[in-house]
Amino acid sequence: MRIDASLSPRDLAGRLARMWDLSGAKIRDTARTYDAAKGSPVFTAGGRWTSRGWTEWTQGFQYGSAILQFDATGAKEFLEQGRAATVERMAPHVSHVGVHDHGFNNVSTYGNLLRLAGESAIDAGPWEIRFYELALKVSGAVQAHRWTSTADGGGFIHSFNGPHSLFADTIRSLRSLAVAHRLGHVLMEENDARVSLLGRLVDHARSTARYSVYYGKGRDTWDVRGRVAHESIFDVVDGRYRCPNSQQGYSPFSTWTRGLSWIITGFAEQLEFLDSVDDAELAPLGGRADIEGFMSEALRAAADFWLEHTALDGIPYWDTGAPGLVQLGDWRSRPADPFNPHEPVDSSAAAIACQGLMRLGRRLSARGDAAGSRYLSAGLTVLATLLSEPYLSVSPDHQGLLLHSVYHRPNGWDAVPPGRMVPCGESSMWGDYHLREAAVYVGRLERGPYLTFFGKESS
Repeated sequence: MRIDASLSPRDLAGRLARMWDLSGAKIRDTARTYDAAKGSPVFTAGGRWTSRGWTEWTQGFQYGSAILQFDATGAKEFLEQGRAATVERMAPHVSHVGVHDHGFNNVSTYGNLLRLAGESAIDAGPWEIRFYELALKVSGAVQAHRWTSTADGGGFIHSFNGPHSLFADTIRSLRSLAVAHRLGHVLMEENDARVSLLGRLVDHARSTARYSVYYGKGRDTWDVRGRVAHESIFDVVDGRYRCPNSQQGYSPFSTWTRGLSWIITGFAEQLEFLDSVDDAELAPLGGRADIEGFMSEALRAAADFWLEHTALDGIPYWDTGAPGLVQLGDWRSRPADPFNPHEPVDSSAAAIACQGLMRLGRRLSARGDAAGSRYLSAGLTVLATLLSEPYLSVSPDHQGLLLHSVYHRPNGWDAVPPGRMVPCGESSMWGDYHLREAAVYVGRLERGPYLTFFGKESS
């Protein structure tokens, strides 16, 4: 991609203000017209939100979007909407034992509310704060209980596919374990065994870095540094690694770009979280140098792969090995074309990754690494593209905020407009949420306080 090194957070102020205006109208329209009896809204078809039963992983993004709208604008109608929906509808997600999505659903709702309370941005009494804390403690423990031990002595939080399945996505769902640990919680198992949530966080991150991310060291024929496997398969009998796989990408040996984006932002956030953890807590888990070392290596590899394998404007196609890309010629030398007849782009991957790139850049710059400015500028460049047409949804008739998102290309779940060959022009609930979250992040870079998912100590 071509990085605009001249961009600063302040340069995006006008585009961010316009986005928040559009965002507020779309949140209101969705709350007014969407039938919650149909299940969580997942993606749009013809500009209207629809559901897709697979797992209920997007409802937290719906209500969390309202909370982020308040965070950015101070409009209390959105706080009340998000707070009421969290109390009334999110409890089943707290105790949901069948998914790896707790960091998506619950940290986006209960977590954002607790963070705002800790920042004194909302009026929340002691019992309200305890309510959010209890939900997040339970969520982290439930997530950590989805555990598969591996032959190398580690383990991972297994995906909804089953105990054999490690998803790249789950690195960002570690948010739930991090918050619960920060609140002093542990997982209690048989015979009152106390399981450290921080320990499981580190073990999962280590497995993800080892098996989901490639480093150009000859692991297989297509071992390219920074490539990411969406799914890693293990033998559940002896815990041995078997092979890469992909649920939503083109193949096990190509990179599904939304999986790549989860790796970038997930590891960037966890490194920030570790900065708040004492060395003594990390010592029995391998020590700070080791843990930060493998996380940083995975993050830098994935971030560099992103910069090398996106289009000129920083927007990726949905998979770097998608077969139709050959029809586009040298697609990396020009801006992405969401209306091409061969392969869709995935703007939601860009919305997720840009935040991780900015976090990485800020972290490196704070440590005197000159490469930091490049990653920060790259994240700002991607976000600037997303805040402009044809990605920003400006029509009042379209309920989505970020256009040209893709959900599940192999299963054919994405709407294809009449007269076109591939999906385009639609939005996803996670894409919209992460555009809003990246926008809040950039706004905080200017005015503070710095945005982290774990916030300040609230009690």
